[in-house]
Amino acid sequence: MANGKQKKGAGKQSAVAAARGSVVAKKQVPWGTIAAVVGIVLLAAGVFGYYYVASGDQRAQREREEAAASFAPSEQNPDPSTKIDGVVTEEYEAGAHVLPNERVAYDQNPPFGGPHDGFWAACTGIVYPEAVRSENMVHSLEHGAVWVAYNPDQVTGEALEQLKLRVDGEPFMMMSPFPGLETPISLQSWGHQLTVDSAEDERIDQFIAALRRNPNTYPEVGASCDALGPGQFDPDNPPAFNPEPPGPDAKPMDYQGTEGTNQDNMGGQPGGLPSSPAEG
Repeated sequence: MANGKQKKGAGKQSAVAAARGSVVAKKQVPWGTIAAVVGIVLLAAGVFGYYYVASGDQRAQREREEAAASFAPSEQNPDPSTKIDGVVTEEYEAGAHVLPNERVAYDQNPPFGGPHDGFWAACTGIVYPEAVRSENMVHSLEHGAVWVAYNPDQVTGEALEQLKLRVDGEPFMMMSPFPGLETPISLQSWGHQLTVDSAEDERIDQFIAALRRNPNTYPEVGASCDALGPGQFDPDNPPAFNPEPPGPDAKPMDYQGTEGTNQDNMGGQPGGLPSSPAEG
């Protein structure tokens, strides 16, 4: 009888222990799984937040462009930039080329017309990280490009990113720092210039809409903006900007060009305007 009671007691104890073990097992928290799930959620939130902010900037830029669309040129309004407050205009003779080792005594800073290097700067939506030789940049203006120049000491961070959004990958656009620039931002097209203090200024987009490839305002309609490559103009290693004032041997604004300089290949852009027979 005693043995029977002991067996029954042992059985009860085993059952209680098993039940307790089951409860403990049920109460164990799967921290590893929770941590993994939290990590995935945080990563997804971070990625979503990044792309939301980035797409927000792009949406804001699209809205600026849409607001400026009314400044596109038309037969009735061939140069809408005349309605943009602050735009300065000058008449310049086109086609006068200088050699890569020659400088021009430009009448404006940054320049927006006049004699220029025989090789144009690539202007296929390139954001140059360093300042580029002005004589090459001016040649691109002759081809219908818009040049966004900025003072690297005054335009940084978010403002710089806003400017890049307007240029990066956009045809007939180029951007570069311009050391010593008197205003934070200066926009150039052939014969036109606009200076502004803020990357938020709506006139930036109006200027681009009015003058980029506007066939009524630049000399070489249909000319290329493509990179010429090493030995001519290499966008990966462009001629450096010279901050020193031009010397006495610099070419004047009425210079007619140096013999033997490169003459433009007037190949038109795919889907663009027809080529012009004029030399550049």
